[in-house]
Amino acid sequence: MTTTLVAHAELRARFAVALAEMYGAEVPAYTTLVEVSRAVNAGVAAARGADAERLGSLERVTAERHGAIRVGSARELEQVGRVFAAFGMHPVGFYDLRDASASSVPVVSTAFRPVDPAELAANPFRVFTSVLAVDDARFFDAPTRERLERFVEERHLFSDELLALADRAAAEGGLPAAEADELLRLATDAFRLSTEPVDRAWYSHLERISAVAADIGGVPATHINHLTPRVLDIDDLYRRMSERGITMIDEVQGPPAWEGPDVLLRQTSFRALAEERTFREADGSVVTGSLRVRFGEVEQRGIALTAAGRDLYDRLVAEVDARRAGGDPRTRVEVARDVWREHLPRTEADLVLAGLACGEVRLVEGAALPDREADGSLSLRALVDAGAVVVDPVVYEDFLPRSAAGIFQSNLTDAGTKDAGAVGADYGADRLSAILGKTVQDPIALATDQMQRSLDALSAQLKTPVTH
Repeated sequence: MTTTLVAHAELRARFAVALAEMYGAEVPAYTTLVEVSRAVNAGVAAARGADAERLGSLERVTAERHGAIRVGSARELEQVGRVFAAFGMHPVGFYDLRDASASSVPVVSTAFRPVDPAELAANPFRVFTSVLAVDDARFFDAPTRERLERFVEERHLFSDELLALADRAAAEGGLPAAEADELLRLATDAFRLSTEPVDRAWYSHLERISAVAADIGGVPATHINHLTPRVLDIDDLYRRMSERGITMIDEVQGPPAWEGPDVLLRQTSFRALAEERTFREADGSVVTGSLRVRFGEVEQRGIALTAAGRDLYDRLVAEVDARRAGGDPRTRVEVARDVWREHLPRTEADLVLAGLACGEVRLVEGAALPDREADGSLSLRALVDAGAVVVDPVVYEDFLPRSAAGIFQSNLTDAGTKDAGAVGADYGADRLSAILGKTVQDPIALATDQMQRSLDALSAQLKTPVTH
């Protein structure tokens, strides 16, 4: 008799819901954020109709979440990678936050998410995962580094039972119902906020270096740092949250709002709230206090960019910085809007045709085809101009280091310390791949490959090469 498995997509969907329920109980303002997100999405859908779903169905967007966690060592990163593999989530992208903001943020990151478009459509849950760069001398002197390494080595974030179930689920594509329930229980509990007392002196020592370091290496366990819903109009959400009296960070991070297509990712959050925690004082007594480390983030996703598009994006961001440094008194968003207007095409299709963004192409039934090129091929631009082919945007599924660091920085009470004269530790995607025992995939390559498969399918359908 064949046992029916609870497959990765269902496990992932249930995991996202379980974490949301837990996090909502721990951080009530998160529930408000979700309520406002749903209201904004419903309003956009009512106003824009089918166009509102160009970057994902309303059902997908409303259910979509990304979580964020922080771990303290290579061992912990390897183990959390095994846990996420149980849910069909793979490491994608390398993000170095150490130099991405003015504040002290001594972490490098990757994101665990589905990579197959069908799996993303089924449930796109992703977890942005940061690991402390303990060996970076710019942040940690030798005594602090040694104590950090001992502290992290002595704690155990994930039980042997959880890791064994996770390995089975990863290898077998899922688990039978009873084991699936146990996996979900253990995995959710692993990210629950610990009630164990925090060593006040040790936490304060790390906090003077970096509040992020303290949240990783100054507490007995990891936890969900934020859980992020996706919204279709982040500016409307920002206004609505502010009207409810919830303090938001100063601005929306990432690309500006403008009349052209949304690219990459825009993010904002409400400020970290004081949460009650217990502390162990130097004399051994346990007292009640509070920490401000967890915040409510929200995101709006746009079209994925090609390598050329990402290069252009980085140049535009540098241009915005240069104009502001040169005396432009306007806000970053206002300056960026002008820069975007000067350099970017006004439609998703034009972005794709210019080789700057990724799109999937589909033939319009019954439409007349344009003339072939001299070599017998068909030009994608000619097909689009003739109305024979429609371009659908490939959603950007990943993150931006500057935006992530900007949100971290906006929620810090102190900039921390950093010795700019010291030599930084060398990190990159290869190093994280070695730790995880699997390749950290390139997000640009994934999106570009998705576009190429679409072009190949169109060529096969038309029985002639389509050139881009």
